[in-house]
Amino acid sequence: MKKDFKEFLQEQIEEIKSSGLYKKESVITSAQSAIIKFDSGHEVINFCANNYLGLSNHSSVIEGAKQAMDTHGFGLSSVRFICGTQDIHKELESRISNFFSTEDTILYAACFDANGGVFAPLFDENDAIISDALNHASIIDGVRLCKAKRYRFNHSDMDDLEKQLKASQSQRYRIIVTDGVFSMDGDIAKMHDIVSLAQKYDALIMSDECHSAGFIGKTGRGSAEYHGVHGKVDIITGTLGKALGGGLGGFTTGSKEIITMLRQHSRPYLFSNSLSPAIIGASLAVFDLIEGDTSLRDKLMSNAVYFKEKIGKAGFDIKPSDSAIVALMLYDAPLSQKFAARMMEEGIFVIGFNFPVVPKGQARIRVQLSAAHEKKHLDKAINAFIKVGKELKVIN
Repeated sequence: MKKDFKEFLQEQIEEIKSSGLYKKESVITSAQSAIIKFDSGHEVINFCANNYLGLSNHSSVIEGAKQAMDTHGFGLSSVRFICGTQDIHKELESRISNFFSTEDTILYAACFDANGGVFAPLFDENDAIISDALNHASIIDGVRLCKAKRYRFNHSDMDDLEKQLKASQSQRYRIIVTDGVFSMDGDIAKMHDIVSLAQKYDALIMSDECHSAGFIGKTGRGSAEYHGVHGKVDIITGTLGKALGGGLGGFTTGSKEIITMLRQHSRPYLFSNSLSPAIIGASLAVFDLIEGDTSLRDKLMSNAVYFKEKIGKAGFDIKPSDSAIVALMLYDAPLSQKFAARMMEEGIFVIGFNFPVVPKGQARIRVQLSAAHEKKHLDKAINAFIKVGKELKVIN
């Protein structure tokens, strides 16, 4: 490496560290679960994983992965359209379509790829993409790769969305794009209002259901079901790497025509290896568990209601949310890091988030509930939050 470039990178890294924004990885030596163990030997209750339904270490999911490897091998060593499609890939795509009441589904290595590869094959400079200001980075990157004209509406602001829809009427096609649940705030997109505006201004709708698929809505079909408009969203993207098993993999589901175009032209699909049989087998087991049984979803949401009620009564400032994400607002970045470190000492694993992950002055602790959590886990966390909150003068 050129010496001056190496020194340049070292300076950049030091600046990140000095600003308190350096990200350290915690090395886990156990399976993902309610309680995890670090390489230091320290055991903690985990409140910062996306393991919403507690399926990351479920015996049926693990067995599904093993069985698929026994029958279909470890990997395909190829992309889908060459020689990387197995019968179980088609089976999983069908199961996802049935789950969301859509016509077809396409699998990706991750939802980042699904979001990155959805826009360019469908829209061009004649069209308009109207995106929520707090949409996930993968959506933002996907929009950047597309030549469509870009519009942005203030977060969950329906008046501003309508303003952007009016401004984009000269474009051929318009698509409103939103997260189903916003990962940093935990709020649910106003899909009923979005559907009404889309109908009024002749627009398509896309939602990213990564933080909602499997548990938001009465049967876990996501933000549209939660707001009573299931079946009225044109394109849904999501992940198999959060509530739906926690491994890897993403998907886009919608009409046959949309999915066919993505199979023909979506670059992350055309130029990435097929998902391994283990991921497919585990994911099929997940759908066996949740398609007709909401018990895990019900336990998760009960945990979320209980935790938020207790934390709110203790005096913490939390963002209003009906999801399994609790944004506990601290506003000050160094305070968020200190708070998280003290929680770790109390045996509770949470992360402090600050700029650039969230806006400046909006630092927070993000708590993620799971069906794997029992009441004793919740109570220990609540007590620790109250103790540390008083110690750091966040609450009285």
